[in-house]
Amino acid sequence: MTSQAQRIASIDILRALTMVLMIFVNDLWTLKDIPFWLGHVDRGVDGIGLADVVFPAFLFIVGLSLPFSINNRRKKGETDWQLIKHVLLRSLALIIMGVFLVNGETYNAEATGMPRVFWNPLCCLAFILIWNSYPSSANKYLVIASRIIGITALIILSLIYRGGQEGNIQRFSTQWWGILGLIGWSYLAGGLITVLAKGRFSVILGGWLFFCSLSIVNKAGLLPHSHVLNAVPSAIRGGTLAGLTMGGVLTSFIFMHYTRKKDNKGLTLILILFVAVLASLFLITRPYWGLSKLGATPAWLFLCSALTITAFVIIYWIADVYGKAGWFSFIKPAGTATLLCYLVPYFAYSVRTLMKIRLPDVFITDGIGLIKSFLFAVLCVFITGVLVKLGVKIKL
Repeated sequence: MTSQAQRIASIDILRALTMVLMIFVNDLWTLKDIPFWLGHVDRGVDGIGLADVVFPAFLFIVGLSLPFSINNRRKKGETDWQLIKHVLLRSLALIIMGVFLVNGETYNAEATGMPRVFWNPLCCLAFILIWNSYPSSANKYLVIASRIIGITALIILSLIYRGGQEGNIQRFSTQWWGILGLIGWSYLAGGLITVLAKGRFSVILGGWLFFCSLSIVNKAGLLPHSHVLNAVPSAIRGGTLAGLTMGGVLTSFIFMHYTRKKDNKGLTLILILFVAVLASLFLITRPYWGLSKLGATPAWLFLCSALTITAFVIIYWIADVYGKAGWFSFIKPAGTATLLCYLVPYFAYSVRTLMKIRLPDVFITDGIGLIKSFLFAVLCVFITGVLVKLGVKIKL
């Protein structure tokens, strides 16, 4: 996220819209008889649905925000080591959250001895206790105690956890990294390169080209198998996810260069040219490895990068150039307290289960069901805003 010292309205709005879409598509499982193109495309199928575009857009926005965050910290006098430490700790936090939430997907309530409905909210509550941005006026001992309680809760949860099916019960493990974990690994790669680049555009461009090439080499089966390479998490080793984040960093560098000169037309033209290059790369690579989110193909990397840049340019002109950021004020918390907003649905689903709330079929079918899911996403944003006002805001 961008620092309070320097917020670009269009980045916050793009992030907020992406989070609203993420909550919306994640709620589609509660509906029936909805258009197929809204969901995920099955593995091995050449194509994408709306749900397949949201996650890469978020990865791209993570990169888009990175240079602003790093620059603001440098202005405060932080050294390179302090910046690297910040990137490492933030990545670790996201990876930890991702692993705990992904274990909830294979949770076995009977083997664990705790109802499934409690796993996700307890994990999320622990996340908030540990990583909440407590006000400076808060009692420091109370803050320390809250964080200790959160850490202790995660340790206990990891020890009592049992997952899988009867006859194949498994203990707490990484499984896959989860959405937040994948973001954490991609942020680690993009963050370290951004810090070490020290504002040099050539390094950022080289980093983006490297991960794009790595994505292609990996899908072509040309990446040699070795213990050293296999030790690198696939989110980085595969090239595609880190390539999305580095594409955001590269776009941010271009953005900062042209906005410093107050050249909005030049900025728009160069980003349109960048979109054209990405579109060409999409067309070139798709025939070889297809277009697939689950396959993390190069074509998916290039197309989603192009779509996100296009959305960013449109929102930049609306919000920053024409000053209409107020149009999006109702979703502002999703752009400024994004991680908290991501966690809110986990609480909401648990409350719904505990209260045995079941909507009539008319409210979960076709168009009306889609409206329901959109309103649910907006409700989560509203709840996030209320929590922020109450002093709850995760800051990594």
